Amino acid sequence: MNTKQLKLKIVTPERIVLEEMADQVSLPTLLGEITVLPEHIPLVAGLASGDVVAYVNGEHVPMAVVGGFVEVKQNKKGETEVAVLADFAEHVSEISEGAIAKAKARAEELKKQMENKEVVDFEHFEAELERSLTRVKIADKWRNKKYRK
Repeated sequence: MNTKQLKLKIVTPERIVLEEMADQVSLPTLLGEITVLPEHIPLVAGLASGDVVAYVNGEHVPMAVVGGFVEVKQNKKGETEVAVLADFAEHVSEISEGAIAKAKARAEELKKQMENKEVVDFEHFEAELERSLTRVKIADKWRNKKYRK
């Protein structure tokens, strides 16, 4: 097994969601999913909504993300650094059944409110809807899979 790792940092405007060494990380970019390994070429890409999955010591560490971008670069020590700057991100274990139910209800409520075109701030509602739907989709995807909490 390759002993090289990359430094992964996932940040939102509110908090640092994850900061640790990983063997690899898969990300949903606007042009499709990519996997970054140690010594990856430098890159900056926009993030699509979906799951960022770090692979750390043989375990998956899944995160739900919405919006933002990823930067891959080599630091002065020659280590690969992956910085994910997301509008929203949370670990799958943080998405409880109650949170999923609330997100589904919120998504339905937002869809109904979007029909009233006179009252709606479309950008705000679209962002809220995307966040709710992403939480539901990623939680459902990882519900029966093994991952590190």
